[in-house]
Amino acid sequence: MNVSNPGKLVIISGPSGAGKSTVVRRLLEVCSLPLKLSVSATTRSPRPGEIDGQDYHFLTRDEFLRRQANGDFLESKEVFAAGDYYGTLRSETASGLAEGKWVVLEIDVQGAQTVVQQQPQAITIFLHPGSMSELERRLRDRGTDSDSAIERRLEVARGEMALMDRYRYEVVNDTVERAVREICDILQAHRSDKD
Repeated sequence: MNVSNPGKLVIISGPSGAGKSTVVRRLLEVCSLPLKLSVSATTRSPRPGEIDGQDYHFLTRDEFLRRQANGDFLESKEVFAAGDYYGTLRSETASGLAEGKWVVLEIDVQGAQTVVQQQPQAITIFLHPGSMSELERRLRDRGTDSDSAIERRLEVARGEMALMDRYRYEVVNDTVERAVREICDILQAHRSDKD
């Protein structure tokens, strides 16, 4: 454990379509803090180009459920009724924190609430596009979902937006660079925190 420079847990979440992955990827590139992305586990099949252990820890359904029963996850759930499970392995966060890293969890709102119950010192940031109409525009512009899937995502997003006040910080992703700069500034302000 790096006692002189302990790691911190950072949670970035928000509704689907808020641009979390893009913002987090850029944050890892430009912020000078020792950030480390926690790689999630999933039961879904790898997409072309995805690498096990880098993009996700790809687990069989049986392995995932066994590890879930063993308490190996900080949070986990079945997503969008597709039958695929996603989760954050305790080992992913523990190893990074022990190295003095600032471990970034890019997870959904439900998962964030579960983690905060166990890790109340986590720095929590809610990222959103500013309005439901902007969120809908982004989801439609992606061109990856049917109208019914978009409606389901918007329904979930309304519930998630209602939980925004449970986060320490709210960041509007109107431009990626501005959102990244704001998040990095928020994190820099926590450098001297003693958890």
